[in-house]
Amino acid sequence: MKKLILYLSLSLSFLAIASLQAESASEIRIGSKKFTESVILSEVITQHLQNKGLTASHKDQLGGTRLLWKALVQGELDIYPDYTGTIIYEILQGEDISSDADIKAALARHGVSMTAPLGFNNTYALGITPSTAIKFSLEKISDLRQYPELRFGFTNEFMDREDGWPSLRDHYKLPQTAVRGLDHDLAYKGLEAGSIDLIDLYSTDAEIAYYQLRVLEDDRRYFPDYRAVILYRTELIDRIPEIHTYLTQFGGIISEAEMIKMNSDVKLEGRSEAEVAQSFLNIKFNTLSKIEISTRLDRLIRTTSEHLFLVCLSLGAAILVAIPLGIWGARNATLGQVILSIVGIIQTIPSLALLVFMIPLLGIGGPPALVALFLYSLLPIVRNTLSGLTGLPIDVQESARALGLPASARLRLIELPLAARSILAGIKTSAVINVGTATLGALIGAGGYGQPILTGIRLDDTGLILEGAIPAAVLALLVQWSFDFAERTFLSPGLQMKQESNS
Repeated sequence: MKKLILYLSLSLSFLAIASLQAESASEIRIGSKKFTESVILSEVITQHLQNKGLTASHKDQLGGTRLLWKALVQGELDIYPDYTGTIIYEILQGEDISSDADIKAALARHGVSMTAPLGFNNTYALGITPSTAIKFSLEKISDLRQYPELRFGFTNEFMDREDGWPSLRDHYKLPQTAVRGLDHDLAYKGLEAGSIDLIDLYSTDAEIAYYQLRVLEDDRRYFPDYRAVILYRTELIDRIPEIHTYLTQFGGIISEAEMIKMNSDVKLEGRSEAEVAQSFLNIKFNTLSKIEISTRLDRLIRTTSEHLFLVCLSLGAAILVAIPLGIWGARNATLGQVILSIVGIIQTIPSLALLVFMIPLLGIGGPPALVALFLYSLLPIVRNTLSGLTGLPIDVQESARALGLPASARLRLIELPLAARSILAGIKTSAVINVGTATLGALIGAGGYGQPILTGIRLDDTGLILEGAIPAAVLALLVQWSFDFAERTFLSPGLQMKQESNS
């Protein structure tokens, strides 16, 4: 068992090390949450620092508040934009905060600094369609108490936040029970389709005006101010002293109208966040920078290489580990059951949860995605290796022993060749599963085909969704056909006939 644990540990270490890309000490990593305004703000910060001659990269659409905060504190990110209300109620919950000075002091204890507000307040609000407002005579949030039958659709983060639905419900004593969590960008579609009656809004959302939504008055003053700010690691100033000056230049620079316009340009006009950020900077800082707009082909090449990297490296490591585990399990029935139980339990963990579990250990990006994919790849290969070896005919095993061959020779010359088809089938299953599961890696900054899918969902852009979904499906088919071809080509016809006659 000690050898088994050591073997797994070494394999995981190799996988993590192999996935790490060398980063310059001067590189500044900016993160963004999984909604349009956050992506725009982070792109503005990134381009501004690049215009100042610094090396900055934007890791976009990483998830919610807690994920980015942990990444910032742990040093996986250097900068990301957030909001004062979120900082108070979600990050610093439980602490006595009454001013910006209190916020800064509390953040400093975590090694984090905060800029002055950027100039706009993006508070939470509750929105309904005009027809719903008229039908139920709704003008303020307290009016909702009269209609328990109303169906609410809130963002998944809002469902669990300290300043979200649970405390809002208690504050207003709302009776509604038909409440579901869903993606923020999909909530507008649900409201338009009539499948839900009320959603949470960000007050700077461009969709509010587009859908002519009615914003309910917060008559009991539940929602605080959510003034946009920039959070950054304090040690960044020691590493790059001029960063403080560049970040303070954003103080009061973005009005609410300007933010709504930028959101509208992306969500409704179809412009990219990079283009919108560039236009904003050109106006505010009188820059003449230009960005290169990547073509669909460029994006396809990049996402394909990222996806293949995730799939191939994780699958290769899984093969190196799983086949020996299957062999050990075939030699010892008790050990075999233990191994199958462990890899089986791993397989039952939801893939998204497993990715999140890896972040505290390996950070964001490629390493946690690779390790998660590696772990998911083990079960089919281990199971098929074990079953292929234990399912060999008794007469074959006895004949091999009668020849006086040592165990290693029997394994190499007879057992593994006869079990090759079963082993290859397990590898094929793992490879196909990996292709699909690897799309979730985009949620933690690992790239791949999941990136355009996430962006397409956020922007309600079917073309972008298909840009990731179709290549992923095609790659899965190619992988399956490749293994089928390998089986026909490399497993000798005589061996195949023998396997078929024994079955």
